Amino acid sequence: MAFAIACSPTSTETEPVVVATPEPIVEPTLAPPTLVPTLPPPVIQNGEDASMQVADGATDQQVVAEAVPETAPAASCTQTWSPDQFGYGVQSHAIVGDPAFTMGSIKNDLGMEWVKVQLEWWLVQPGDVDRQWFFYDGVVDEANKHGLCLMFSIVGSPDYLRSDGSHNGPPDDYARFGQFLGELLDRYPGQIHAIEIWNEMNLDREWKTANGVNASDYVRFLQIGYDQIKAKDPNIIVISGALAPTGGGDGIAWLDDFIWLDNAIAAGMLNYSDCVGAHHNGYNLGPSFAFDQTGNSPDAATAVFRGPFDNPHHSWSFKTTLDTYASKVQSVDPTMKLCVTEFGWASSEGYDELPPGFEFAQDNTLDEQAEWLVEGFQQMRDSGDVWLAFVFNYDFGNKGGGPTDDPVPYSIIDVNGVPRPAFGALAAMEKN
Repeated sequence: MAFAIACSPTSTETEPVVVATPEPIVEPTLAPPTLVPTLPPPVIQNGEDASMQVADGATDQQVVAEAVPETAPAASCTQTWSPDQFGYGVQSHAIVGDPAFTMGSIKNDLGMEWVKVQLEWWLVQPGDVDRQWFFYDGVVDEANKHGLCLMFSIVGSPDYLRSDGSHNGPPDDYARFGQFLGELLDRYPGQIHAIEIWNEMNLDREWKTANGVNASDYVRFLQIGYDQIKAKDPNIIVISGALAPTGGGDGIAWLDDFIWLDNAIAAGMLNYSDCVGAHHNGYNLGPSFAFDQTGNSPDAATAVFRGPFDNPHHSWSFKTTLDTYASKVQSVDPTMKLCVTEFGWASSEGYDELPPGFEFAQDNTLDEQAEWLVEGFQQMRDSGDVWLAFVFNYDFGNKGGGPTDDPVPYSIIDVNGVPRPAFGALAAMEKN
């Protein structure tokens, strides 16, 4: 996901509109699994966390220290992560709040092995000379101190590198991306374990170019990134950018993810990937139902949002999307696996509002969210087709703009910083 408003199908017409996975806007910290609400996150001012004061005079950092016992950090992530290992991960907006607390909770409370953080290129490089690495220094340091494997998903070109002056696409000169990757890896040698190159390139809100959402163009871009990464550190897992599950499209503003993937594979994408990125946020359909079997879902008769049930399409189904991606990829390279860099189910239970266009969230209970996340992990692990998988999301609940902010219903932390049932279910889930 990138930081943008998502569009989701809300009708039962014969063709779904773009199903773009929801994305963060402005985000914030999180809560310990003690069911005690945390404070609001610190406010970033000129790149520094301004310590927030609470009523009794204690700082946010002091409250966190009291809420979470001090534990010794684990050993660093193993630099070489074998493809026969299934990796459990979660996405966090860790640049806001206390990264030590965030990484400690992901490792020690949730028991995850991987953390995904979206790295906004434009935020680090606001000018040709200026660099703002401080946004990510603490994230990298604390992830490694706590033994987490770190995956950066890199998005958002600096506006001055694009002729249209926006962030939502690659730079006009792809070589500038390679240069940035070189700087990134020189800054954090041996501390980044996977890199996802861009995000949802079948939508022009993420990949806006004169050629439209052209898969061949992306493959050229991916090759530059892959070659630079491998030259710096061959152990880093290079993940192709995940697509937005959707249907139809004109190839300019958007394109069916299945068609886009076929085009990218034909253009040689698998030559420049260690793993093929995938997204799916499952609407109001559990992970085990194929798109043409939605009538078997126990929610089929009662769901308020009718898309998956009255308008069958592959984009609704977690199972169909991942099974089809794997089939397409492995027909060319039988050893290639998927990295599911974002998956989740939204629930608006407990909230009075929900994001516009996210009516499916009102059909999902908090218990279903918990059940389906665990089931999704088990399904991916047992398939043998998935290498790494990341829940969307860990801590946007109390880092966003309230219940109407797209990522908030997906979060396993609520708007008050209290863990939802999914937090406990994932913590208790058997892992490798």
